[in-house]
Amino acid sequence: MDKSLRKTPHKEEFTEEKWRPFRFLCPFDTPLRDGTVWLFQNFFRHFESAAMFVSWDSPELKASTSCFKELKTVACGILAVCAITAASPAIAAGQRLPPLSTEPNRCERAFVGNTIGQANGVYDKPIDLRFCDYTNEKSNLKGKSLAAALMSDAKFDGADMTEVVMSKAYAAGASFKGVDFTNAVLDRVNFEKADLQGAVFKNTVLSGSTFNEAKLEDAVFEDTIIGYIDLQKLCTNPSINAEGRAELGCR
Repeated sequence: MDKSLRKTPHKEEFTEEKWRPFRFLCPFDTPLRDGTVWLFQNFFRHFESAAMFVSWDSPELKASTSCFKELKTVACGILAVCAITAASPAIAAGQRLPPLSTEPNRCERAFVGNTIGQANGVYDKPIDLRFCDYTNEKSNLKGKSLAAALMSDAKFDGADMTEVVMSKAYAAGASFKGVDFTNAVLDRVNFEKADLQGAVFKNTVLSGSTFNEAKLEDAVFEDTIIGYIDLQKLCTNPSINAEGRAELGCR
């Protein structure tokens, strides 16, 4: 048998070590993510399977270069999306937060908000509200856009946040006791371990938001807008009282 032929394709997983040689695919350093692993694992598996029947210097394999270039373009596009997603302040589980902003008036930025790409959490300048105190703030937060804001460990107790836009905000561990979120847009917000006791979610968009271990005692969910799957997850929170469960339609 010709030694130039490959006998068997590799059966190993496409790990971090195997990923490094292929970083030439894109000019930037992209973190390894599950979707990226799946893409390259399957791509190289199929490429390898086809190559096992021809020598590496054969015309057939050289002809596949154009196909490889096309797949490279597609892969770069997908990796670009992964890179943008990784840079988003909508922090995924286990992902490290950026350093606390040293801007002297960073807490006051909540009274201005941001205006660029509200729905996608894209901003002109990041809003870092971590550890800020807005207790009983009744006028300066209403209707503001806090898309993709970092709000962990901040205090908003008793604040009026009606019509606020918090798309993709990171509010893990923050306190929102008694906050009025009427007509607010709170999609894809991370409320993990947040204190939302007595919060009012009247006609509020909650699609895609997570409430793992959040305190939701006496929270009001009248006419809340939320997807079915997200609703099922929310209904598993044991702190929601009977009235709240009835308003949500929990079974």
